[in-house]
Amino acid sequence: MQDLLIPLTLFAIAGTITPGPNNIMLTASGSAFGFRRSMPHILGISIGFPAMVIAIGLGLGEVFARVPQLHVALKYLGAAYLLYLAWRIAQASGTDGGESGGRPLTFLEAAGFQWINPKAWMFAVSAIPAFTTVGGNYYAELALIGTVFAMVALPSCVAWCMFGVGIRRLVSTPGAARALNLALAGAVALSVVLLFR
Repeated sequence: MQDLLIPLTLFAIAGTITPGPNNIMLTASGSAFGFRRSMPHILGISIGFPAMVIAIGLGLGEVFARVPQLHVALKYLGAAYLLYLAWRIAQASGTDGGESGGRPLTFLEAAGFQWINPKAWMFAVSAIPAFTTVGGNYYAELALIGTVFAMVALPSCVAWCMFGVGIRRLVSTPGAARALNLALAGAVALSVVLLFR
C-alpha cells in the first residue's frame, strides 16, 4: 500500500488545487466574507469530499451505475445549484467583509455540494479503481484514499479562500468589488456550460 501513497498524493493535489467549482466558490467566499466566516465552507469541502469518496467506494457508486437516470438527474441538479451559487456570488456585498448581506455556505451545504459537483465526481470515480489493487485490502486502501484526500483538501481549500481574502484587500472600492463578484459568478456559471459540452 505504501507504493500507492506518492501517486495518490499527487493525484489528490492535482484534484484539489486546480480550479473548479469548489475553489472558485472558496475564492468568492474569502473575498466576500473573509477567512473566519468561510471556515464552515472550507471544512464542509475538506470532510465532505473524502466522505463522498468512501461512500462511493462502499457501494453507492453501484447504485448510480445501475440507475443511470439518477446520474442525469444529479447532473441537472448540480447545474441548477451552480447557477444559484453564481447568483449568490453576484449578489454578494462589496468591500465590507460580507457584513451587510448574504452569507457563506454552511458546513452541510458545502459537504452536500460535493454530491452534485461534477469535478468531485470525476476525481472520486477515478481515484477508487486507480488506487485500489486486485488482491489488496480494499477497505484499507479505500480508507487511505479518503485520508489522503482529507489531508490534501484542507490546505488547498485554505489557500483558495486566502486567495479570495487577498483579492478583497486589493479591491478597495465598491465598484471594483462588484466587478470581482460578477467575474467570479461568471466563472461558476461557465462551469455549468462545461458540464454540458
